[in-house]
Amino acid sequence: MRSRLLFAFLLIFTAVLAAQAPAPGALKNTPEQQRALAETITPEDLRAHLSVLSADDMEGRETGEPGQKKAAAYLQKQFAELGLPAIGEEDGYFQTIRFSRQRWEEIDLQLDGESLRHLWEYASAPSMNADRETTEIQSLTFLGYGIDDAAYSDYQDTDVKGKHLLILAGEPKDKNNNYLVSKSGLASDWGNNLERKLAVAYDKGAATVFVIDPEFKNNVRTIRRESLDGRMKMVEQLEAERKIANSVILTPKLAQKIMGDSYKKIIKARKKLAKSGKLKPVDVMTNLRLTQKKSVRELKGENVLGYLEGTDPELKSEVLVISAHYDHIGRRGDAIFNGADDNGSGTSTVLEVAEAFVTAKKQGLGPRRSVLFLLVSGEEKGLLGSEYYASHPIFPLESTIADINVDMVGRVDEKHADNPEYIYVIGSDRLSTELHDINEAANLEYTQLELDYTYNAEDDPNRYYYRSDHYNFAEKGIPSIFYFNGTHADYHQDTDTIEKINFEKMAKIGQLVFHTAWQLSNQDRRIQVNVRQR
Repeated sequence: MRSRLLFAFLLIFTAVLAAQAPAPGALKNTPEQQRALAETITPEDLRAHLSVLSADDMEGRETGEPGQKKAAAYLQKQFAELGLPAIGEEDGYFQTIRFSRQRWEEIDLQLDGESLRHLWEYASAPSMNADRETTEIQSLTFLGYGIDDAAYSDYQDTDVKGKHLLILAGEPKDKNNNYLVSKSGLASDWGNNLERKLAVAYDKGAATVFVIDPEFKNNVRTIRRESLDGRMKMVEQLEAERKIANSVILTPKLAQKIMGDSYKKIIKARKKLAKSGKLKPVDVMTNLRLTQKKSVRELKGENVLGYLEGTDPELKSEVLVISAHYDHIGRRGDAIFNGADDNGSGTSTVLEVAEAFVTAKKQGLGPRRSVLFLLVSGEEKGLLGSEYYASHPIFPLESTIADINVDMVGRVDEKHADNPEYIYVIGSDRLSTELHDINEAANLEYTQLELDYTYNAEDDPNRYYYRSDHYNFAEKGIPSIFYFNGTHADYHQDTDTIEKINFEKMAKIGQLVFHTAWQLSNQDRRIQVNVRQR
């Protein structure tokens, strides 16, 4: 009897606890609780992070340099100590970014001693070729379409090691107008994937691949843009990782001129290929001289990823991004550009906001949506790290509700010398008036900073809206807000050091970031994009 009463009591007690427990994803979300979480963002903690990030041994954190790697390791350690999971590459916290700028120092193709016109008669993309010594070419081997597939191969019984190949763009068809690779009317990947053909040629030891392209006028536009554009661009592989043969694209008219007396043999071999499905290579005697000299500038950096999964089963697939760039401009001789404000301040702030969110989750308070703390490199090279993430997102962009970007929040500019309790807010109303209103309300309730929208004006001559990492999200239609303290005499100087940082102000801005992020990550409905992209 006693055991039955005890069992009944346990059932009632369990039921009472269950009734008191919040439903999955529900919040105990009072202003007092929010304030307490935000107040974990302190001047002392911010100083501790910034003391490491802006120290001389970080060497200015220039992307691709040892100092940037040290900073990335420190950020990884902070995320790991917070208990955030490794969601990056190879079970780590990093997303590797690769960027390259490649330009021809000298590009020249001569036939019988006469230079031909680059981008008019022939074209060669610097990013698709290795830098090499001038090459004398006395013979070409016509090898059909340069395909090597289980269903069809131009390389069968042919050794091309050290040879210069001449191939056709596209892929072959049979006499019934079916493609030889697919055995149907559907084209395969070989037809429009030149890099695949060049990779095969490289693997088989070919020296150069000359491609006859009937669509030369249309396809040369991309190479022309690359040849004239001096900007760094995203690449999947750096120069040392690229494994493709050097190549030159030819107009059909130039190709016929190069083939000379062998032209009829090649036409015959092509017709026989369509009839029998087999290629007979043709050797072409010629007198070509090819020079491909180029300059290459490359960098390899890391974005550091801190991910906190949301608590609401229905909302946790949506992601709020809180970003800052941790790179700076490095050193010049003995001068170290520590970048305490730019952007050690923003990076330290994001670390502290991450800790506040982790504390909230440990206390069972949320957030309902997931949050990605994204610390990027390559910003000083042209917003490269955030550009890479926006093009290679870890989480789908359609599930990304907003980006909060923190870039330079530790100093006071000349305009606000008498009132350091301010922050410039940029972009908050460009795509979503709701984002603007949420930030305004958070500030009114909790931080009471002066929100200065001077640099948000569309006619702002400084164009700051386009100059920090939030823009790569805004460009994709994702509402974005950028916190910024303005510039000062130490901007991009070796005098941007930690003793000039206003940590009290910085902490208050960090708290505003937290409160705005908290509302975005917890409200029932994701914010709406209700302003047309400008």
